[in-house]
Amino acid sequence: MPNQLPVPFKKTYVVPLREAVREYILTHYTDTHPDAYRWDIGQWEKLRAEVVSITVHIDRVNALISYHAQLVFILTKLPPDIGLEIPYAPVFNSSALPETYNNLVYERAGVLFNLAALYSQLGAAEDRTTPHGLKQAIKFYQNAAGTFNYLSATAVPQLRGSLPPDDAPLELTEPFVRGLEFLMLAQAQECVWQRAVMDNYKNGLIAKLAAKVSSFYGSALTHIKDASIRHIFPSSWVAQMETKSLHFQAAAQYRKSLEDLEAHKYGYEISRLTEAQALAKKGYETARRGGATVPVQQDIKSLLDIVQKNIARAERDNDLIYHQDVPPASALPAIAEVAMAQPIVDPGLQDPKAVVGNDAVIFGELLGWGARLAIDIYTDRKQNWIKDEVMDRVRHLDNNIASTLERLNLPAALDALDRPIGLPPSLVKKAEEVRLESGPERVETFIRDVQTLAKHVTALLDEAMDILDQEADEDEAFRGSHSGAARLPSHEANKELIEKAEKYRAILQQAGDSDELVRQKWEEWEDNINQLTWSEADLEASIPSSTVPQSHRTASAGGDLTRMHARALRVLLEKLDDMAKSRADLVARVKRLAASDDITPRILKAASGMEQWVNVQPAMFEDILDEELSKFDKFRAQLEEDARKQEDILKAVQERHSAFVQSRQEDAVVKARERALQSLDLAYHKYKEVVRNLEEGLKFYNDFAVILSQFRDACKEWVNQRRNEISTLTRAMEELTISQPASATPPRAATPETPPAEAVQSEQPPARAPPRRFPGHRVRTPRTALPPPDSNEWETMELPMPSPRRG
Repeated sequence: MPNQLPVPFKKTYVVPLREAVREYILTHYTDTHPDAYRWDIGQWEKLRAEVVSITVHIDRVNALISYHAQLVFILTKLPPDIGLEIPYAPVFNSSALPETYNNLVYERAGVLFNLAALYSQLGAAEDRTTPHGLKQAIKFYQNAAGTFNYLSATAVPQLRGSLPPDDAPLELTEPFVRGLEFLMLAQAQECVWQRAVMDNYKNGLIAKLAAKVSSFYGSALTHIKDASIRHIFPSSWVAQMETKSLHFQAAAQYRKSLEDLEAHKYGYEISRLTEAQALAKKGYETARRGGATVPVQQDIKSLLDIVQKNIARAERDNDLIYHQDVPPASALPAIAEVAMAQPIVDPGLQDPKAVVGNDAVIFGELLGWGARLAIDIYTDRKQNWIKDEVMDRVRHLDNNIASTLERLNLPAALDALDRPIGLPPSLVKKAEEVRLESGPERVETFIRDVQTLAKHVTALLDEAMDILDQEADEDEAFRGSHSGAARLPSHEANKELIEKAEKYRAILQQAGDSDELVRQKWEEWEDNINQLTWSEADLEASIPSSTVPQSHRTASAGGDLTRMHARALRVLLEKLDDMAKSRADLVARVKRLAASDDITPRILKAASGMEQWVNVQPAMFEDILDEELSKFDKFRAQLEEDARKQEDILKAVQERHSAFVQSRQEDAVVKARERALQSLDLAYHKYKEVVRNLEEGLKFYNDFAVILSQFRDACKEWVNQRRNEISTLTRAMEELTISQPASATPPRAATPETPPAEAVQSEQPPARAPPRRFPGHRVRTPRTALPPPDSNEWETMELPMPSPRRG
């Protein structure tokens, strides 16, 4: 029985790969169908099936390397989170609850870990009593170290970057993986040392090899004792590595003492033997107390016996014959280390393309997710640019005109002067629009619809909270009858759902406040808007006339000056109107250009020119996105010029209006007509504003209803998981009560082969570490039972927050 430590596999399970991939393609690729990739999906399923039930055989190495190569290419085509939940059990407790992540990088890391574990188990299985067996073991352990090194350098950082902070599984963090890498190097170097002993190399060289073995074990311990992962490893593993480190320090001193004896340095010989004895004693006590395997204890005990016999002989000879001074251990020259083991990365890992080739890659014809995401990014940027730089800018300029004219009582003041009787054509047109739309009835219908939808979405949120309240009552009842159950209370387990519900409630409150403001606005202007629906005759009769005798008009010089200013104002208002129409045409042109704009062909061309195995990122297309978006810059420049012209015209309007007001005769009738016309004109704008607000409210509540329906379903799913958890815990407690009197005696290990002197050739079976909860692990199923790996219980649905509504 070898006394080295093989790394166990990370057990995985069958996953619904076909369903997840088909759903992802259907959702994200509108121009293709999953059936076009039937072979690719089938090949992926076939390769993964080979690694689910992995066995310790050299042929399994190629299967894992081939699957890893395909995963490398798949990750250039698909993002990590395609909706496929991938489970891997803890290394030292394969029956425990698996850690499940919606992450393809997690799958790649798990495959690399199992490849390294396979190499370590192949090395441990070799017969190290023969030169050939030692040679093979050295090779396998170096391959294991190289695979762990490759995992730490590539997949671990990628996994950490694709998960939320502190959410990565502890067994795939750098301290854990690097610790195993140094353990594999230590065991490879140990095999080199054993071969040197077997071939009777010089004692000085054997001492240097042993010193490096101890150093490698020490490096492994440094990483394994990291506070974040120390609890994962079985205590016997830590004890065995500490024993080995001390053992080979002692062995190095012992071999160096033999070299000192050959060089007639008897004092140095005794000092090194004394140091070796102290180290061997400490190692033996560590092995006994820590539960290291019997072969490991026998190895260190055998070395201790040999050292003690040599000390007795050396001290006797020095006292009787040589009489040399014995230097203290601190004065001994350090033993130089010679490293013969190093990480060896399989060429198939370094060059996945060579493993697969170009003709058999999975999803070779699928547009890479990075290129597709670049297209989506461009579309979003384009829409946001048009909204911010065109639509909002045009709305701001138009609102600036409207607010300025409203403040100056224009054009009502001119209409009252130019048309002392009758209605201005612009007002007739506006009134006709409101009348044809049945404006008041339309607004009342919108208000009722908004109120109905508001009650509906509130009821959805209340229903979700009732579901959570019901679960809390069930949890309280369960805790009352099962006080010792290891289960999070409801107020802790549903914390994320409650926080989300509070955010939704706050959004609904804000929406309700906005609705109230709209209703107040409608109540304030309802009478004026109703007036716009009157017949033209009734509307004309409601407006005061400002007719004055012709003789008075001609005799008044002030009247001529007033009309001159009025004509000038009319010209300026027509310019503003023309500018508003021109901007409306510009918006239409921008929309037509955006609708016909398609960046896909250019992105496809750029992506096809890239190396096939490159992990294409959206940032690689940044220059293309900027260049394509620049075609819209001309519209921004046009609006900036339009804004400068409008500012000049508005300034002229205000100056001319001031002169117009000063030149007018104080006439109460004219002013009354101006106020009446202004009130109707403003009522029209308020009508349009209320309608726009209500349409926004309808859209908001419809969108929010979908989100709250999903949230309610997520609450139901979570409650079902908690109920299943209660059922599982109840069964487990009943089974524990029934089986409590029974006891099990672990089988005795087979008698190990007798190792050569000082050789370290025993293997300790990995101990069972207690299951634990991992930070960031979203699966909260009790550890006493496993749900199916393809169950939806592994993840709580994440719902998006709705966009804030403008009041």
